[in-house]
Amino acid sequence: MKLLHRVGYYLGGFSIGLVILAFFLNGKKVSCDYGPDARVLKNINLKQIRFSENIETAILNKKIDSLEIRGLLKYGDIDFSNSDTRKKPCGIYAIEGEINEKEILLTVENCDSIATIKDISWP
Repeated sequence: MKLLHRVGYYLGGFSIGLVILAFFLNGKKVSCDYGPDARVLKNINLKQIRFSENIETAILNKKIDSLEIRGLLKYGDIDFSNSDTRKKPCGIYAIEGEINEKEILLTVENCDSIATIKDISWP
């Protein structure tokens, strides 16, 4: 078999495979959360979020908005060196991010069914 025929068969099979994958994965919510930051943030965002009294006071005083906190929980970076991930029964995570060009540090307690935002600071 000539090289040109082999390449043709390869490209034909590859294109059919792409069409099949596009058909089966179309509309599915597929994500590639393989990094440690992405897995923890996805885990936190799947749970019910509660705010501590400090956070509720900051929201009422209009220092920060709850949507900004949600954005930080979705796109922030976890500082594992300042986190206590193995604390029982709930791990404590330090999430860093930027809102309105200000650095913000959230402290989140991640339990089985509830994630509580304990503290916020502007370092």
